Amino acid sequence: MAYYGPDFGLLEQQDPEIAQVLLDELDRQRDGIQLIASENFTSPAVLAALGSTLTNKYAEGYPGRRYYGGCEVVDRAERLAVARAEALFGAEHANVQPHSGASANLAAYAALMQPGDTMLAMALPHGGHLTHGSKVNFSGRWFDVVSYGVRRDTELIDYDEVMALAIRHRPKLIVCGATAYPRLVDYAAFRAIADEAGAWLLADAAHTIGLMAGRAIPSAVPYADIVTFTTHKALRGPRGGGILCTRELAGRVDRAVYPFVQGGPMMHAIAAKAVAFAEAARPEFAEYARNVVVNARVLCDALADEGMRPVSGGTDTHLALIDLRGLGVSGAEAERRCAVAGITLNRNAIPYDPEPPAVTSGVRVGTPCVTTQGMGPQELKEIGALVAQVVKNPDSAQAARERVEQLLVIHRPYLSEY
Repeated sequence: MAYYGPDFGLLEQQDPEIAQVLLDELDRQRDGIQLIASENFTSPAVLAALGSTLTNKYAEGYPGRRYYGGCEVVDRAERLAVARAEALFGAEHANVQPHSGASANLAAYAALMQPGDTMLAMALPHGGHLTHGSKVNFSGRWFDVVSYGVRRDTELIDYDEVMALAIRHRPKLIVCGATAYPRLVDYAAFRAIADEAGAWLLADAAHTIGLMAGRAIPSAVPYADIVTFTTHKALRGPRGGGILCTRELAGRVDRAVYPFVQGGPMMHAIAAKAVAFAEAARPEFAEYARNVVVNARVLCDALADEGMRPVSGGTDTHLALIDLRGLGVSGAEAERRCAVAGITLNRNAIPYDPEPPAVTSGVRVGTPCVTTQGMGPQELKEIGALVAQVVKNPDSAQAARERVEQLLVIHRPYLSEY
């Protein structure tokens, strides 16, 4: 029998409507190709920890310093998660309590800044994140945000511009890292800029932390004062966040997470994070991380061969950003056409995009999910051709859907464990 989670039969009896939601979502994940760069499939072991009795325990505080009794068991889970995170990333200190990447960023900002302070971060339309200073987010409302972007000609971060902005504005914090930037971030360059400006350096590695864990790309840890991350993307853990920092900042970070930003931690999620950290320390995860990058490059090249222009000319990571203006198709329309063919991706703004965020001129594709399913360069080359086929000609969606189903007959086994 397929694995849907603990006591699924009981859920079917007591709440058949929600049970059906779970089944339908499982079918959706099984029956389509998932190219969302910020998603992945956890292992059954991660799911088992996530759906465990640890969800019943309130544990405000930190191991050995809780504000509730009866925490001696969950303390062991958090200590394991912290120790595993520190060992995996070579960090001096880890906090595994943040509920998400956004709350991790909020805590990191609170540890280093006061409202009204100046921060320098990547602009959202150029690949940054809402929490990097968007006016609709707390970061843009509470802080004086100076934004940097990418060059028009190369679509790469202009480090000379970042240096000039840092010298001119003297920010208290510089943020590097992005959600839709396909190239490596030069953390050494950012460290030099931060030192020159007398600023703290925060690396938001929400998207790339799994690749860093697998040593597929350089780590931000040796360069940044604080590294924030999520556990549910290429890292293949539960939905959640975390913070790595220097020993000097450990106390400030911990106090910012609790009690400033959050109350009780989610102990079931922390246990699931511990499982994911242990899995990421294994040699097979390093191979997986390398394959994610290889697959992303193959997919990017396949799309380029079909006239779909990769922003910046390619990718060094798990994702590619594709400019569709040459095809006369919006990102929103491309997303819709691919969905009909059983291929899930997301519309995304490109640098200097003339279209509004709800429409966009581009799409973002990523390879964590398909790589977890065991797909390799041959399959990713074909997937690129299928994406291009349906984006150019929506009438071909049914034929593409049939080929998607054929691919998944071979590469569905990972999800059949659920």
